[in-house]
Amino acid sequence: MLSLKVSGMICGGCINAVTRAVQAQDPQAKVQADLAGQTVTLETTLSAAQASQLITDAGFPVIQ
Repeated sequence: MLSLKVSGMICGGCINAVTRAVQAQDPQAKVQADLAGQTVTLETTLSAAQASQLITDAGFPVIQ
Protein backbone atom coordinates (compact mmCIF):
# COMPACT_ATOMS: atom_id res chain seq x y z
CA MET A 1 0.00 0.00 0.00
CA LEU A 2 1.35 3.40 -1.02
CA SER A 3 0.20 6.81 0.14
CA LEU A 4 1.32 9.79 -1.92
CA LYS A 5 0.78 13.51 -1.45
CA VAL A 6 -0.44 14.85 -4.80
CA SER A 7 -0.88 18.47 -5.81
CA GLY A 8 -3.55 19.92 -8.08
CA MET A 9 -6.45 17.48 -7.73
CA ILE A 10 -9.68 19.48 -7.54
CA CYS A 11 -12.47 17.29 -8.94
CA GLY A 12 -13.66 13.84 -9.90
CA GLY A 13 -12.08 14.25 -13.32
CA CYS A 14 -8.70 14.66 -11.65
CA ILE A 15 -9.24 11.45 -9.70
CA ASN A 16 -10.20 9.65 -12.91
CA ALA A 17 -7.05 10.91 -14.66
CA VAL A 18 -4.84 9.70 -11.81
CA THR A 19 -6.63 6.35 -11.73
CA ARG A 20 -6.29 5.86 -15.49
CA ALA A 21 -2.59 6.75 -15.37
CA VAL A 22 -1.85 4.15 -12.69
CA GLN A 23 -4.12 1.46 -14.13
CA ALA A 24 -2.53 1.82 -17.56
CA GLN A 25 0.57 0.17 -16.05
CA ASP A 26 -1.15 -1.94 -13.37
CA PRO A 27 -4.73 -2.74 -14.43
CA GLN A 28 -5.46 -4.41 -11.07
CA ALA A 29 -4.40 -1.38 -9.01
CA LYS A 30 -6.88 0.06 -6.53
CA VAL A 31 -6.75 3.83 -6.32
CA GLN A 32 -8.38 5.98 -3.65
CA ALA A 33 -8.02 9.75 -3.67
CA ASP A 34 -8.82 12.33 -1.04
CA LEU A 35 -9.34 15.73 -2.65
CA ALA A 36 -9.42 17.61 0.65
CA GLY A 37 -6.19 16.03 1.87
CA GLN A 38 -4.60 15.97 -1.59
CA THR A 39 -3.55 12.33 -1.09
CA VAL A 40 -3.73 9.22 -3.22
CA THR A 41 -3.63 5.77 -1.65
CA LEU A 42 -2.71 2.88 -3.94
CA GLU A 43 -2.79 -0.89 -3.73
CA THR A 44 -0.47 -1.71 -6.61
CA THR A 45 2.49 -3.77 -7.72
CA LEU A 46 4.21 -0.57 -8.88
CA SER A 47 7.00 0.97 -6.82
CA ALA A 48 6.49 4.36 -5.21
CA ALA A 49 8.83 5.89 -7.79
CA GLN A 50 6.93 4.33 -10.71
CA ALA A 51 3.53 5.42 -9.37
CA SER A 52 4.83 8.92 -8.63
CA GLN A 53 6.18 9.30 -12.15
CA LEU A 54 2.91 8.11 -13.74
CA ILE A 55 0.84 10.52 -11.64
CA THR A 56 3.24 13.40 -12.33
CA ASP A 57 3.15 12.62 -16.06
CA ALA A 58 -0.67 12.81 -15.87
CA GLY A 59 -0.29 16.43 -14.71
CA PHE A 60 -0.49 16.05 -10.94
CA PRO A 61 2.86 16.60 -9.23
CA VAL A 62 3.69 14.26 -6.38
CA ILE A 63 5.05 16.16 -3.38
CA GLN A 64 7.99 14.47 -1.70
